[in-house]
Amino acid sequence: MREELAAAALELGGAVRDVRGYDYAVVNDYALFPFKYANRPMPLQRARLAADASSTRRRMLTGHGPDPQEGLFPLGDGLVTEEYEQLHEAFEELGATTKLVCVFFTADPECGIHAIHWGDACLEPDRTFTWLHSERLPVEALPPE
Repeated sequence: MREELAAAALELGGAVRDVRGYDYAVVNDYALFPFKYANRPMPLQRARLAADASSTRRRMLTGHGPDPQEGLFPLGDGLVTEEYEQLHEAFEELGATTKLVCVFFTADPECGIHAIHWGDACLEPDRTFTWLHSERLPVEALPPE
């Protein structure tokens, strides 16, 4: 999926940026972040980042995703750890102002893509997502072999 989005971005006059060995499509300062959240049909609200997800994925979501909603109290400079700051740091390869557009989907080799959604997702501490905006995209059925 990432490769297809990168090729489409180039056709649309966008760019492709290499982030730690993976190409991401960037169009008008928005990086497209594809994420397969299940191998079977499942509602978007049940999407969850795997516990062993790479630090690159986590940093993409927190460093370029929408700002998290206000918590119970603001985190002052004394309460923020170096690890927290690194996780929320933008990738230089994408640029500090580049925002993330999440492209979440479910798929399997036999049926292809079941469902695909795009929008603004905030990664929560429990590895679930809060969607500020999402839209389901139409999926074409695979032709019979």
